[in-house]
Amino acid sequence: MNVLNIAVCDDEEVICRQIKELIEKRMADSCIDIYDSGRKLLAAEKLYDMVFLDIQMDGINGIETARALREKQNDKTVIIFITAMKEYVFEAFDVSAFHYLLKPIDETKFTEVLRRAAWEVESRRKQEQEPLLIRTKKRSMTFLKNDILYVESRGKKVEIHTKEKNIEIYASMNELESQLGSGFYRCHRGYLVNMIYIAEYSGEDITLSNGETVYLSKEKYSEFVKTYMRFVKNGGLGNGSFIW
Repeated sequence: MNVLNIAVCDDEEVICRQIKELIEKRMADSCIDIYDSGRKLLAAEKLYDMVFLDIQMDGINGIETARALREKQNDKTVIIFITAMKEYVFEAFDVSAFHYLLKPIDETKFTEVLRRAAWEVESRRKQEQEPLLIRTKKRSMTFLKNDILYVESRGKKVEIHTKEKNIEIYASMNELESQLGSGFYRCHRGYLVNMIYIAEYSGEDITLSNGETVYLSKEKYSEFVKTYMRFVKNGGLGNGSFIW
């Protein structure tokens, strides 16, 4: 794995120091910057792979800071909130937070979340570079898999929903499911969703990080939960220098 650029933003110096030390114990290849306010983090104009962000801060709070980061960097940054207040967990969904850690920080829990977050960064990097070539009778198109939010069946056609636009082509869902691979899940006969963009889910639907919702078949719910949890928690981290 390449060097991870990580930001720690908290107005408590002791928390920043603790998180920095915990990361350095487990990641030999990481570049860690410390900020004591959301305003300074945003002013840095630096792209981070991962951000540990306090919610309760003077001036711009953590939720507002995360929202501004999303506007600048879209979904590329893995955001992990740190707070002493459990009631902010639902607001964290609004900005597609990867996880939510409570103070005081438990080292075992932190290690697990860090491991999963590092894998998520690696997964997103790989998908950004992985092309999908689709050929039809009339044309051929290439997509980056990481740009695809979900695929929707429309009879003999499918509509590919990407970050920038929607494209309708003649193709089968089965064919695309096979081409897209394990990072996508067939949550309904008419929908194929990119799991990196899942923000939350219920027994009936899945909400993506851009706010769109797709159907989740009731009969697939249990399988989906197992698949998604495995997607989030498991998977290799390449050959990076990590000590877990």
